[in-house]
Amino acid sequence: MVTPPFILSPDNEIVSSRIVDAAIDLVFEACANPSHLENWWGPAGFTNTFEEFDFRPGGRWKFIMHGPDKGNYQNECIFSEIIYPKLITWDRLSKPLFRMELSLTDIAPGKTKFGFRMIFNTTEECNKIKSFVMDKNEENFDRLEHELETMI
Repeated sequence: MVTPPFILSPDNEIVSSRIVDAAIDLVFEACANPSHLENWWGPAGFTNTFEEFDFRPGGRWKFIMHGPDKGNYQNECIFSEIIYPKLITWDRLSKPLFRMELSLTDIAPGKTKFGFRMIFNTTEECNKIKSFVMDKNEENFDRLEHELETMI
């Protein structure tokens, strides 16, 4: 499946970040190891069932997110770029379509800036989820911080 051409524009992007109290290599491990990632990926109350996790450029990530009240949400992505320990990029093959850039920046010993950059093909597609996704990304960051505490 060919991913759409993502157009870089501030109107087509959603950017969220947080500084976490963990070394960059530990944060990368929380993202790259499916046994950790499945524990924190998604908003509060969601759980995951990973069907495939081929962590390499061109590899697929297929999973189901189970909502806290109802609903199972099929997700399929393809990894496009992995640069240890600074960047993981994938393209969603299920809707909503966007490119996710997950960035990690070592800012001090034991402190890492962790960021999401969601790049959509159109402003309209971006605006469909922009109103609620910022809060959901914060919930995701909360869950990451909890997972990092279990890894130390």
